[in-house]
Amino acid sequence: MDRGGTMSEAPSQQQRVVIAGASGFIGRALTKRLANRFEVIALSRAKPSEAATPGGVRWHSCDLFSLRETSLALAGADYAIYLVHSMMPSARLTQASFADLDLVLADNFARAAQQAGVKQIVYLGGLMPPGESLSPHLASRLEVERILGSRGVPVTAVRAGLVVGAGGSSLQILVRLVRRLPVMLCPTWTKTLAQPIDQGDVVEVVAGVVGAPDMIGAVLHVGGPDVLSYRELMLRTAAVLGKRTRAFSVPFFSPGLSRLWVTLVTKTPRALVAPLIQSLRHPMVAAGNDLALRLGRPGLGFEASLRRALADEAASAEVKQETHQATLAADRQRLRKARTVRSIQRLPLPPGCDAEWVAREYAAWLPRKLWPLIDVDVAPDGNCSFRLRPLGLTLLRLRLDTDVSTSDRQLFRIEGGALVRRRDGVEPGKLEFRVVMDNRFVLAAIHDFEPALPWPVYASTQALIHLWVMRRFGRYLTNGRICEKPPSTAMT
Repeated sequence: MDRGGTMSEAPSQQQRVVIAGASGFIGRALTKRLANRFEVIALSRAKPSEAATPGGVRWHSCDLFSLRETSLALAGADYAIYLVHSMMPSARLTQASFADLDLVLADNFARAAQQAGVKQIVYLGGLMPPGESLSPHLASRLEVERILGSRGVPVTAVRAGLVVGAGGSSLQILVRLVRRLPVMLCPTWTKTLAQPIDQGDVVEVVAGVVGAPDMIGAVLHVGGPDVLSYRELMLRTAAVLGKRTRAFSVPFFSPGLSRLWVTLVTKTPRALVAPLIQSLRHPMVAAGNDLALRLGRPGLGFEASLRRALADEAASAEVKQETHQATLAADRQRLRKARTVRSIQRLPLPPGCDAEWVAREYAAWLPRKLWPLIDVDVAPDGNCSFRLRPLGLTLLRLRLDTDVSTSDRQLFRIEGGALVRRRDGVEPGKLEFRVVMDNRFVLAAIHDFEPALPWPVYASTQALIHLWVMRRFGRYLTNGRICEKPPSTAMT
């Protein structure tokens, strides 16, 4: 740490850092902060405007659901930063929990980082309340942290609560609530304590731990100088906005009701609001706050941070055009026009089994379960066809991708059949079985599948049948299955 209180930074002009989630409000600031130290590769679904891109930063369009694309993006990286949180649908039809979506993304990133020989992954996650049963949202944040480190690349975890900055989704929800409600009924969760932190302070910490030898494998808990209840946060926000807001406490928690009124008042998608509301029962306070230790100062207080965020939002054309809310609206419009399906089910993996065994077992189990309707033909090379037995009609034709498949990940390309829509120049959808979480689970996942049936017909028939089949197969796997051979430790 230098005399001015900032973290020391070793020269590393020739080193490369890859930032996943770089188009978010923290990622944009972080790319600028690191551009003078590293060659920065910024990953995003869509590249922001050139005006927002500093020198030393190269944007790379990358679908993190694709292990191949993720591996290409991380090739040659010395360090990697992971800022991704998948709480919104990624296809027109998404049959998956946000936790399982995050699990696939993090596992792809960990595998790709291992292949590239990355020295360190820096992950920005959430504060973890000690000794409590975690909400699904916080449990997923911790799960991602563990998955990122499951392939042997050291992880530095920076855990933070509410980050106050222009374009932040949680802050936008808070501000919209206060602006639109002259009178607020405060459920019991508004008594829960939180420790907000300024965006600039978070960026400073994350930037400072990249490549720092003493931070390899460390876990930092960071928060600003103010510890406030959510009720106090709303009242202080109202004061900064110049609003006279009255707040009345009500003696119930009611996450369902809270989710409804937050969604209606702020016009924020339910998929984003629901996990956040479930987490509000947890105090989000940094244990042994590492912020002052790393920065040499306590950080910016909530009200000063809020004023700066509001000023930045008002003054910055970039933030106006590229706020998280605008991105969500654009994504929803894009998905409405698309015909793609993503379906991910987390299934129990019997002891001693691997993905190769699961794929073979599924092909053998399905015709038994759906006899006399479905038959499955499996060729010696692993390719298979699903046929409608009474008519002999091929419903789906799958090719095993032997170039990327291993014992812990079996990937099939959905190349044809009456149920799939094929278009020239568009890669076929994929079915994969992937072992995760220390061989405790296998993910059965379909990516980028385009059905041939008219969309309303597909959504009310084939999609529901697939979900039912996978749930039944999951029950089958729990019923004392025995594998023919132990799993290999090979990885992609």
